[in-house]
Amino acid sequence: MTTQRTSAQDDHSTTRLDAINNSNDPKSGRWLWFWAGMSGIAMVSATAGALLAVSLSSTPLMQAQLSPDEAAVFDSDRIAGSGLQFSDLTRPVNVLLLGMSVLPPDVKNPPPETKKLRYQPQLNSFDGLSDVMLMLRFDPEKKKLVMLSVPRDTRIEVEGHGVKKINAANVDGGPALTAKTVSNLLGGVGVDRYIRINVLGVAKLIDALGGVTVYVPKNLKYRDDSQHLYINLKAGKQHLNGDQTLQLLRFRHDELGDIGRIQRQQMVINALKEQALNPATVAQLPKVLDVVKEHIDTNLTVEELLALVGFGVRTNRSSMHMLMVPGRFSEKSEFNSSYWLPDKQHISTMMGEYFNLEAASPSLTSESAPLRIAIQDSTGSNHTDLQPLIRVLEKAGYHNVYVARRWGEPLEVTHVVAQQGDDNSAESIRNSLGFGEVRVESTGNLGSDISIQVGKDWLQQRSILEQTTKLPPPRRSSL
Repeated sequence: MTTQRTSAQDDHSTTRLDAINNSNDPKSGRWLWFWAGMSGIAMVSATAGALLAVSLSSTPLMQAQLSPDEAAVFDSDRIAGSGLQFSDLTRPVNVLLLGMSVLPPDVKNPPPETKKLRYQPQLNSFDGLSDVMLMLRFDPEKKKLVMLSVPRDTRIEVEGHGVKKINAANVDGGPALTAKTVSNLLGGVGVDRYIRINVLGVAKLIDALGGVTVYVPKNLKYRDDSQHLYINLKAGKQHLNGDQTLQLLRFRHDELGDIGRIQRQQMVINALKEQALNPATVAQLPKVLDVVKEHIDTNLTVEELLALVGFGVRTNRSSMHMLMVPGRFSEKSEFNSSYWLPDKQHISTMMGEYFNLEAASPSLTSESAPLRIAIQDSTGSNHTDLQPLIRVLEKAGYHNVYVARRWGEPLEVTHVVAQQGDDNSAESIRNSLGFGEVRVESTGNLGSDISIQVGKDWLQQRSILEQTTKLPPPRRSSL
């Protein structure tokens, strides 16, 4: 377990760092050592391990210049082995991942050529708002990978800068202040390392991986001439290139806003895990990183990066859990701006369950309130067709069941989604049904505790359930 380290000074509003000005950093020579380290994985020996340990301790992807106080925010203890075991994690690690979208007004000295343009282009910088925020936990002890999405509009106090949306913390104080703010939101969880990736690097990364096949849940169309942002995707399963994937990841102009975008981001992560994160891809990692290195800023060493990627490749889909900070949308009457208002009690419970923090709240399996179970059909069934399923749930003691908006992607296997992270209840429901698979992710109905995304396996079970759950005819009233 990591513990949060705080700076000796409270003032972290240091001058924001411009990654563009650091492009001539003499660290470029360290990439030779990086490639040597990558090649050495396949032919490591005791002697080679000792030699690689020197070069693997460098941070060639770090573009920020943290002060000693800022660097102290992150736990400096080793996270990976050495010598023959240099690519293995030695303890649980928490990594803060930030996706950056930076426009000319966000930086102090924007490139002169942008002033002549009639639109605001994306800049390869790390000084702007955090468009995407993820707290990742790599846990070799439990053999689990946890991804906790933090909505960018989360309302919180940023130390020294007042109450605002959490995505502004990077503007106010870079990765260190952002890490402290996220830690405060999440019950004091420690942050070991950070990664910032500029939006310009995301499309290149997807292209370098060969694209991704994903189901676009609905037609997505949006046009913003001021940024030259054009989104035009049709619903359905398709293979997306880097630019198209970026369109899917950035769209947030519907009723769910940023929360809907987080759900689509989790869909893409799922697809990438299944299609791209494999040993063959790892072998291409040097080539991939060479394409995107100018768009990445991280305090991870080469050795640590290798260990994290290796852990990700070895992690089964069932051991990858994708969560979202519990909360609700603010009402129009509450604030001048729209916010995501975090639920502190549920955050405490979630952090205890998945980040090994001591929870002051009851466990996720508490029976203090009946589980809210949403049914999302993907088979084209109507409400009448779903009644046998509802009766099975009621017979098992689940009475707060409702039919929600259908799930767009046709599924072969039913997904029992632990929307709020309650995997124990999801597993109990799956056992009651006798079919489907449990998924810990936040792609289900937003108001549910558990969402059942009904697949084709339900059609095979329906006739059996209709026989086993057939209710006796109602008695006639004597009135």
